[in-house]
Amino acid sequence: MSEIIPVISATGLFTPPETITNEELVASFNAYVELFNARHAAEIAAGTVAELAPSSVEFIEKASGIKARHVLSKASLLDPEIIAPRWPERPNEEVSVMAEMGIKAAQDALQRAGRDPKDVDAVLCAASNMQRPYPAMAIEIQDALGIEGFAFDMNVACSSATFGIQTAADFIRAGNARSVLVVSPEICTGHNNMKNRDSHFIFGDVATAVLVEAQDMAPHPHWQIIGTRLKTVYSNNIRNNFGFLNCATPETIGTPDKLFVQEGRKVFKEVVPMVATMICEHSGDLGLDHAGLRRLWLHQANQGMNRLIAQRVLGHEASEDESPTVLDTYGNTSSAGSIIAFHLNNADLAAGDTGVICSFGAGYSAGTVFIRKVA
Repeated sequence: MSEIIPVISATGLFTPPETITNEELVASFNAYVELFNARHAAEIAAGTVAELAPSSVEFIEKASGIKARHVLSKASLLDPEIIAPRWPERPNEEVSVMAEMGIKAAQDALQRAGRDPKDVDAVLCAASNMQRPYPAMAIEIQDALGIEGFAFDMNVACSSATFGIQTAADFIRAGNARSVLVVSPEICTGHNNMKNRDSHFIFGDVATAVLVEAQDMAPHPHWQIIGTRLKTVYSNNIRNNFGFLNCATPETIGTPDKLFVQEGRKVFKEVVPMVATMICEHSGDLGLDHAGLRRLWLHQANQGMNRLIAQRVLGHEASEDESPTVLDTYGNTSSAGSIIAFHLNNADLAAGDTGVICSFGAGYSAGTVFIRKVA
């Protein structure tokens, strides 16, 4: 029996229509800081409350390279009295917010591949945060698209999409499925602390989809998956404590320690060498020269991290062509970031060109997906 080769047939993208620029974000954040400091003037003077410092466009761009981000709830995020996303509660009979985003991205991928939903065997919802524990978001998306078979959710933080791609590829190699949708709806503003100067600017909202299929049914062109690798190393340097146990203490919901927190300098120092080494070693095991990779589609978390990882892999300062960036306009979109970079920057590559989709984030977790274009 001949080997079944998994490929990426198409990708899809849903981008929220609303955008927040750094200028808008800073104006809102600084208004909040002024309100906070005025309301707590006595405590600040007494030394029992720390005075908040304002943010700036220059600080944000130097720290991250981010200039804007797409969001689902602009008005409340910019309201100095709220500075958090607010969505109207939807009844159980109505499609949920995350599922709606995932459906739109999945429909885009299916259309690009010329694929009927009835031809898909499975849906994996791979994202950093799920709207609810159950029923699974993946099953809701499966139902809305009219897909038979099976579906489940998985969470490996910013590496969820690449972990999902390997899972889908393994299903196809094993003959358990021939067509699998990996959907990553990311409402990152929902778990970010927008009142924290060091992280209020980091995240944006988006959804992506990757259609992984057996090569003999894939459209042309497509991308052969020539190798995948996953890695996890436990670390507290990126953490989100919000979980089902918080329901027992509702007064803690939304407090800073239940939202995204990170030790940015430690993350940079520890993750950059881990990821660069992982890409180089994996490419060597596949018989590839890492310095000769045509393109790196890296996780979009921090401009400095990507620059250094690409330099260590390629052996020189990477050009925008070699390591494209979407971070400046999308912000950090967690697991969707590397997929957005691939989705928007792959059509110009020629048959035979080889590159790597790479994610990294909390856990620590990292995933590499080496692919080659087939015309």
